[in-house]
Amino acid sequence: MSTVNVNGLRAAARKGFLEWLAATEADVVCLQETRVEHAQLPAPVAAPAGWHVTLVPANDRGRSGVALYSRTALDGVRIGFANEEFDAAGRYVEGDLGDITVASLYLPSGEVGTERQAEKERFMAAFLPYLVRRRAEVEAEGRELVVCGDWNIAHREADLKNWRDNRNHSGFLPDERAWLSRVFDEAGYVDVVRRLFPDVDGPYSWWSYRGRAFDNDTGWRIDYHISTPGLAGRAREARVERAASHDRRWSDHAPVTVVYE
Repeated sequence: MSTVNVNGLRAAARKGFLEWLAATEADVVCLQETRVEHAQLPAPVAAPAGWHVTLVPANDRGRSGVALYSRTALDGVRIGFANEEFDAAGRYVEGDLGDITVASLYLPSGEVGTERQAEKERFMAAFLPYLVRRRAEVEAEGRELVVCGDWNIAHREADLKNWRDNRNHSGFLPDERAWLSRVFDEAGYVDVVRRLFPDVDGPYSWWSYRGRAFDNDTGWRIDYHISTPGLAGRAREARVERAASHDRRWSDHAPVTVVYE
């Protein structure tokens, strides 16, 4: 299973996303920031051979958007999390595949002192109770849940190369990090990649296009597989599919891939 913020699906497709999709061994790929409607996609992206595509655009055209690419059709697809402000914003979609519910999340990015940060805070306040409720529902059915996506928060100092310089920036604010701790400690979810790599810096999944951030691996780990404990226990390996060089990137994010038993 893989997750990646494509930073515009049409642009990513021109730069190498389709080649990556053809080569991946993932059964499900979760996309964020697609910024496109289905009718705007060329056929190889809208309906690639061997894939079922669930595309959820935002009502505001050209913004946000999430998608699920799966090798078998998903059952019970659900858009949003019963929130009037965000259900049409292209921020969340989930579907059932066997005994697992897979979700693609694009949490707002925020900017300190602006309405964007207020929007992010409203989203977090509404989303945590949903995570609590949804975990109880799926586990009562004998199922597991994994929320893959761009959570736009680096949880720990190990998740951000230049953490000292970013303590007052959105994505590493104390309140944001404390909220993500509540997802783990109170709601009982597991950061799957961190569980597999407990004592390393990174592995980072996003690097700014500015300067030499990618070449110097000056990155952020903000793209997560966050799952119920049962599924986390089935994770056998994980990797960030970092491009071989700056010019071979097709997004400012890299796919985060986990192999589940």
